Amino acid sequence: MAQDLAVEIVRDPSHGFTGVPPRRGEARRAPQELRVMVREDATDTLRIEVSAPRPRAPHDREWHSARLETPAHELWGLGVRLRALWCELVVRHQSPHGDYGGQVGGFPLARTADLSEYAALTESLARKLADQGHALMQTMLEGNSDELRLVRDFLTSALTERGSLRVSFDSCVHLPWSMLAVDPAECADPWEAFLGHRHQLEQGGDDGWDHAPLGLREHAATSLNKDTALDHVGRAAEVHRLLDQRSRLVVRTRSDELLEALSQHVLNEDIMYFWCHGHLVDGGGSGFGLSVSLSDAERIDGPAVSWRRRRIPRTAQARFRPFVLLNACHTGRGAAPGSLKHLGQELRAMGAEGVLAPQIEIPQVFATEYAYAFLEMYLTGEHTAGEINQLLAQHFARKYHNPLGLTYALHCGINSRLDLAS
Repeated sequence: MAQDLAVEIVRDPSHGFTGVPPRRGEARRAPQELRVMVREDATDTLRIEVSAPRPRAPHDREWHSARLETPAHELWGLGVRLRALWCELVVRHQSPHGDYGGQVGGFPLARTADLSEYAALTESLARKLADQGHALMQTMLEGNSDELRLVRDFLTSALTERGSLRVSFDSCVHLPWSMLAVDPAECADPWEAFLGHRHQLEQGGDDGWDHAPLGLREHAATSLNKDTALDHVGRAAEVHRLLDQRSRLVVRTRSDELLEALSQHVLNEDIMYFWCHGHLVDGGGSGFGLSVSLSDAERIDGPAVSWRRRRIPRTAQARFRPFVLLNACHTGRGAAPGSLKHLGQELRAMGAEGVLAPQIEIPQVFATEYAYAFLEMYLTGEHTAGEINQLLAQHFARKYHNPLGLTYALHCGINSRLDLAS
């Protein structure tokens, strides 16, 4: 008599090539990864390498590499120019005339996060900025070699035709990746052109080590490192209350408190939030540096924090693995090649799971709105930092016609998710 045999597939030689679409109700898959590496070779020429899973064989990656013809110093200068342009056109956009009782020449786009009443203006500005972001992308990839043409075609196709991706830019030249754009002429509107709107992005990758485990716990451990002079700005008080109600919160207002905490072998914080001022400081021969200051106004920069942990070994007996939201002006930008690392870069090098920060001078009211929205979602443990970063860029652009969500850059941590059982 015929009998059905029970069959269990224990190995899949096709690596999913013949796979069927997931059934309804199954867990959603994370977007595919695209990796872009830019490094200087022995001749001080930049070399780019891009890779992504093959569409029909996701366990196999397609690779392309080439020498870039645009030098590092030119790309760096164009990145600085693009950030300055965003600040000039959006943050410092001046009203040509004041309403009755209003201020002539004020900065209307910096007063509130909801720019719906300026929708026509911000749409026009977004188009200009998308054009400039696309120009920088083209400049980076321009050249006539066959290798570079293959890289350009492959990268452009991946960024425009594969849907939303998780893109890691491991680059010695820190560019404002989220503000770069594909060709706006081929998009339904200018917002869709920005890489930060289309994809989850991070600068760098995870190069951490095995930290001392925190174990199972009921609530996340967080810190609020702040300047009390900003307590009454926008939703700052609500952010404080959110952290206080949904986590075990430590508040620091002085630089010595922060530096002392950073010197501990085990700093058991899941989230480290900074709400303070960021400063560009002339470092002389080492170029411009970035520092922040809490209530005591003492400048805290990259070398100041790295020195505190320099002698702490990277072993399972030490821990510094928070996700850092560095909500202070300019702190999302990297240092120029060959210069001292900025604060966010040093926090990442010390072991932080990721650092999220604005790349330009950010209006304080908007910064509090962004922080509240990000932390409210991240504390649920249901979303990764990369997902939230992209969702907020889209949310502020679509609902409030505000492009500033695109200025927040994620340095590593694209897959970071709050895990209370680490």
